[in-house]
Amino acid sequence: MPLPESAAVAAELRTAMGKLTRRVKLEDQMPLGQVAVLGELDRNGAMTTSELAAGQRVRPQSMARAVGLLMEQGLITRRAHPTDGRKSLVELSASGRALLEEERERRADWLARAIEAELTGEERKLLARGIGLMERLASR
Repeated sequence: MPLPESAAVAAELRTAMGKLTRRVKLEDQMPLGQVAVLGELDRNGAMTTSELAAGQRVRPQSMARAVGLLMEQGLITRRAHPTDGRKSLVELSASGRALLEEERERRADWLARAIEAELTGEERKLLARGIGLMERLASR
């Protein structure tokens, strides 16, 4: 059972991280679900539509629609599965990778401007020191 102080910090941290994540995602110019699919492919490489659906916790039919839209936009491509002829893999196209990078840069730019506008120099140093702590928690 965690200490009451740790439980309180955990609740506040989760809430604050959720708010920050939602705010940063407002900078996206394409729908969140599509950005999430592109990000998943970027992080994990080529995947089947079923694997993408499982990773995003959506129904395979919903993912099939999302994949179709992304293919129509030229952001992903489809190729034969190397070991199972019944399956195909989808992967980022060069255009998809470029668009994803633009979205990420837009998010980072907004966050950097917010840090400069809202935090003092000492607060920025404190925030920078906290990143390592967040990384440790995330890797647990």
